[in-house]
Order: sequence, then C-alpha cells, then structure tokens
Amino acid sequence: MGANLTLQSRINQLGLTQEELADRLNLALQEITGRPGDISARTVRNLLNGASRRPIGRTCAALERVFGCPVADLGLSAPSSMQHPPEDPVRRRDFMLSTTGTAAAAVPVVKQRRSVGMTDVSRAAAGLSTLVEADDRQGGHRSLAATALEGRDEVLKLQQRNASERVRRALYALAAEYTTLAAWSWIDLRDLDTAQRYLNESTTFAGLSQDPAVGMRVWINVAMLAYQRQNWPEQLAAAQAANASQAARNDPFFGSMGRVRLALAHSSLGDPRAAKRALGTAQETLRKAVEDERPRWTAFYGPAELNHLAAIILNRNGQSAEAEAMAHRALAKIPAEFQRNRALATCQLALAQLGQGEPEQATTTAATVFTIMDGAPLPGRMRTLIGDFHRDLLRRAPSTEYARNWADRMRDEWSRA
Repeated sequence: MGANLTLQSRINQLGLTQEELADRLNLALQEITGRPGDISARTVRNLLNGASRRPIGRTCAALERVFGCPVADLGLSAPSSMQHPPEDPVRRRDFMLSTTGTAAAAVPVVKQRRSVGMTDVSRAAAGLSTLVEADDRQGGHRSLAATALEGRDEVLKLQQRNASERVRRALYALAAEYTTLAAWSWIDLRDLDTAQRYLNESTTFAGLSQDPAVGMRVWINVAMLAYQRQNWPEQLAAAQAANASQAARNDPFFGSMGRVRLALAHSSLGDPRAAKRALGTAQETLRKAVEDERPRWTAFYGPAELNHLAAIILNRNGQSAEAEAMAHRALAKIPAEFQRNRALATCQLALAQLGQGEPEQATTTAATVFTIMDGAPLPGRMRTLIGDFHRDLLRRAPSTEYARNWADRMRDEWSRA
C-alpha cells in the first residue's frame, strides 16, 4: 500500500518528527493507562509508509488522544473491536480501558488537550504583518503597542499546551516579534522606560527561540534605544552584538544591517573615521546580498534605507553637503507606503540644507514632513528631529518671515499629538 499522506500532513501540522510523535504517543498512553507506552519511531514509520494500516487498539487510542480525531481521519482503520458507534462515549471509554487491562476505577479520566502545531503558529502570526504595515505608515503609537502585546499574550497561551520543540521555538520567536514591535512603538513614542521593559522581555523570548533573524531584530532595537538614551557605550555594544550575530555572519543582508549600526554608534561616540569605515563596509556588504525570503519586518531595509542612515551619520559628522546628497538618494527610492521613513529622511534633508546655510530652502523641505505624514500625529522620534530643526532655524534666522510662518505651522502640528 502507498504512503499515508493524510497522516503525514497531520504530523506536519503539529511540527513533529517521527521520534517526537512516538514520544507524544507514549505520553498519551501514560495519561490513559497510568503506565508508560512502548511505541517506537519504527511504529510511526510503518504507519507513514503504509506497512501498517490497522494499528492495534492501544496505538489507536494514543493516536486519537494526540491528534484529537478518530483514526479514520488519519487514513487508518481501527481494529474491529474499536469500531463502536460514535454516539456511545461510555462504551468507547470502557473499550479504551479494557485494551490496557486497567480497571476503570484505577484510571483518572484526563480531559483531552489539543496539541499546538505550525498551523496554530501561522494563525497566531497572521496579524503581525498588519501591525508592521501600520508602523511603516505612521510610526509607533499607543494602540499599535497595545495590539502587539495582545498578540504576544495569545502566543504565550499557546505555549501552555503540548507542542514539539520546533513549534515551541516558533512560538517563542513569534512572542519575541510581537513584544519587540511593542517595544519599538514605545521607542518611537519616546517612552524609553516602557520600551526598555519590553525589550528586556523580548530579549528572553528571542534567546529561547534560537531564531537568528529575531535575535538580530532585538539587538538593533537595543542599539536604537541606547541611542535615544544617549548611552553611547551601550549603543556600540548592542551594534557589536548585532554585527557578531549568527544572522549577520550567514547573510550579507543582515551583515550590512549590523555594520551600519556600528557606523551609527561610532558617529555617536565622535569617531567619524570609524563611522566612515563601517558605513563603507555596510554598503559593500549589502551589494553582496541576494534576493531571499526574509521576515516581513526587514522590508524597510535596502539601498534606500542605507542611504537614509548614511545621511544621519554624515549630518552628525558635520558633512552637510554629502548628507544632503544621501538624503536625496534615499527619498528617490523609499516606497511611498513607508511614510514614517520618508518623513524621517526628509528631516535629515532639511537638517543638511540648514547646515549648509540655506535656511529658507530647509524650511520649505521641513514643512513637507507634515504632508508626508498626511495628518497623522508625529511619532516622538520625529518630533525630536523637528524640534532640533526648529531650534536651529530660529537661532540662524529668527526674524525672517519664513521662520515666523514655520513657527505658526509648528504650533498647529504639535497640537495634533
């Protein structure tokens, strides 16, 4: 007889290996009978390759406990003594006890608890992309953070049920992603203490998941939070951890992401030469990256975002003309749906123009930030950048008409928060 594709599909949904299924079946028998089972991986192989289509009663009972359905739904046939009417649950329980030779009074009735599989992981992850897209459009906000934490809570509930090692790691990775997104929202909102609390939590989940990409994401957020706190040594340490991570070592895409974080950290520490070297390496490494399937959160990163980050580094290094060129390159390619990133790159362009002694042009550029955000409240990080621009503009051109008009516009936009 041919392979049992129905059973294979159900095993895949649970994310189990043959050995793990055998262990799960033996655990089910212990729950039913009070004694450990002796089902082996070879038994599972025979069920899958079609050598065994009618397993013995004990095996059928364990299969039904693990998968939560009759063995007929697994492409198998029960022995004739188990082919009882479905509406007679009392007889069914009596048979299961009699096949083990255990008295009914000696065996507790265990409530079936459905195992968690990769299908459940996919279902729990369904809302994550929507949240990432919302962040791309308007940046972090309170409702996004709250929804992300609700997603984390649902994932942690799934962790309380039976799962294979593969599924459990995937659930921890998903919990880390939801929690990191919440932490990122609080970074964007400039509520740094709350962000720190959730980043600490997501770091634990990422470690338990053993997922390289998730670990990279957490280190990047740690570096960004350290920058917001002006803790430059911690920013550098987090950037070094990202750069040394498994994800960065195995994929030039993540390698570039780690190296540009190093460049930002060196710039914060006032080391423009080291920043320039790390930036050049980030650009060279990204050119080696190939198209591949990566997590949705990485969609923001590419040549355009790297140019945006280069503009930040160059502005900090006092290289305003070079920063302006990089900001223009970034804005030429950042997709329209990445509203927040386009607005941030526009802030860098305005700061670069102001740094070159072009306050009127810089003011016109800065005003387009509000248009790009399309009426949405500015995230905290963006408000900080706009505030920096505002103070520098009034220092350079305090009595000009365009500066007064800008100050009026600022008051109107600030009231939206």
